[in-house]
Amino acid sequence: MQTNPSRSKYKKQQKGKSFNRINKLITFNRLNFGLLGLQAQEAGRITSKQIESIQQTINKIIKKTGKIVINAFPHTPITKKPLEIRMGKGKGNVDHWIFKVQPGFVLCEIETNTLDLGIKALTLAQLRLPFKTKLIFN
Repeated sequence: MQTNPSRSKYKKQQKGKSFNRINKLITFNRLNFGLLGLQAQEAGRITSKQIESIQQTINKIIKKTGKIVINAFPHTPITKKPLEIRMGKGKGNVDHWIFKVQPGFVLCEIETNTLDLGIKALTLAQLRLPFKTKLIFN
């Protein structure tokens, strides 16, 4: 079960500018739902598969003792041309979906009774991300 948008206005998008150079106002920079959160320290990209693996690892540890909220949803399609195809002939087909992460963005939040399980779940989730993150507490 991949978390892709069911429909979008345009099939393909351009890459856009790097978040390392843009200073935007981040709306998800503090905890809104849970006691624990995972905050990005660097700019980067998360694929829909990585978001899914984070959700699975947290759910595996927390089980029914808490709730999880993931603020990241992949809206940006990434295209790729097939192997051994010559240059030209237009843009390739959509290969996967990503979410562009800014530094300071809270990726996921956990509401749980036991803090130890929440910390353990988020530290295992950190291993599945391609950039630096830190745990934040409410």
